[in-house]
Amino acid sequence: MGSTKPARSLSSASLSLKTGNKLKRQQLYIEQKKKLSRARHEERHRRRKEEAKDPELRRQRLEKNQPASIDKKRIWDDVDDDSLGAVVDVAQLKRRRLEQAEAAAAAEADAAAAAAAAGDQAEKDDDVDSMLGSDDDDEESGEDEEKRQRERAQRQPSLAPSAVSVSTNLDLTPDSLAADFKYLFTDEPPAMPKILVTTGLNGTIHKEAQEIAACFPNATYIPRSAHRYAYKYSVREIAKFAKNRGYTALLVVHEDLKRPSQLSVIHLNGEDHPPGPTLTYTIRNFAPGKAIPGHGNATNHYPELLLNGFKTPLGLLAAKSMSTLFPPKPELAGRQVVTLHNQRDYIFFRRHRYVFREARPTEKNVVGPDGKEMEGVKGIRAGLQEIGPRMTLKLRRVDKGIGRAGSEGEDALKWQWKAKMEKKRTRFNL
Repeated sequence: MGSTKPARSLSSASLSLKTGNKLKRQQLYIEQKKKLSRARHEERHRRRKEEAKDPELRRQRLEKNQPASIDKKRIWDDVDDDSLGAVVDVAQLKRRRLEQAEAAAAAEADAAAAAAAAGDQAEKDDDVDSMLGSDDDDEESGEDEEKRQRERAQRQPSLAPSAVSVSTNLDLTPDSLAADFKYLFTDEPPAMPKILVTTGLNGTIHKEAQEIAACFPNATYIPRSAHRYAYKYSVREIAKFAKNRGYTALLVVHEDLKRPSQLSVIHLNGEDHPPGPTLTYTIRNFAPGKAIPGHGNATNHYPELLLNGFKTPLGLLAAKSMSTLFPPKPELAGRQVVTLHNQRDYIFFRRHRYVFREARPTEKNVVGPDGKEMEGVKGIRAGLQEIGPRMTLKLRRVDKGIGRAGSEGEDALKWQWKAKMEKKRTRFNL
């Protein structure tokens, strides 16, 4: 009997492919899908019962069933370099350098201690008879060595992923990056941003540009004239005009087929510093706020800024550039948040309003990274309402001065995207 069951199941599974009658084949296919779904349901029910008795089984299953995504397969350059074009994790590089420095210091301390112990032993051999000597000093040195090894083991970094590892820490900016862009990475407190937004020559996307300008506090939109006899101001002339009037940044929105296609962020750096750098992004999937279902209306409060997933020196430059466009002190009463989430070198721009509410009876409590319910947030949920607009940015160029035409010198072009950079799907620049 046991030998006939597998054959029967195989024959039923292959009937849907061998039956000539179309209606019969469809019916057999539907029955086969129902049977498979019923088997999966029974398997889940059985596993749920077993895991309720032994929670360790669930922990092992979740630890084993990790999706092999492209982000987890990401590769890094195996170099000790933190320049602008290097694809290295700045946090891991800094941790590695700190561990190497600690190991070198510990080796020097061990060598000095060994030399001192050898000198003391030589003096004792000269003063005391070897038959009367004791092993107390050797035992003490052995205990000191074990204590030192325990301290080193405690300093080893954990391999478990952190819950906040996706957040961007601008304090990890490399010294080489801060030296190249010293007017952007300054120790002085950030100034209140004042932004001028305009379009390209003969621009027609005035509503879209106004909506982009509304995302940045203290931003003013000035359309460029489309009259055929009007004077065509260049971007350098507009930047000079804006800098003389106290603006800190200039945003130029370009268009293609009546839709936003490119965004240039030009930092003006105040009166005493030359303007630059210029970061050029391409815009994809632009959606105005009115096109988003259930959208909300923005208020005049300063929003909170979330920067996620920027890990390389180039990513930290893009994150710092965006952070200077928003006031350093958000107004929490407005409950507005702007998110710039980097994933696979695509920066997703979103703007939301949040509210804290009571959890519904059907909603489960918040679970932490360890799989346990978080204390202090039981019965509380956060609701989101998207304000818009939403768009996807991708960094293409980093110029030293005002765009490509306004940058001079050998290092005028700091970084540029090229098609060969995406030859490997697991290598990213931000």
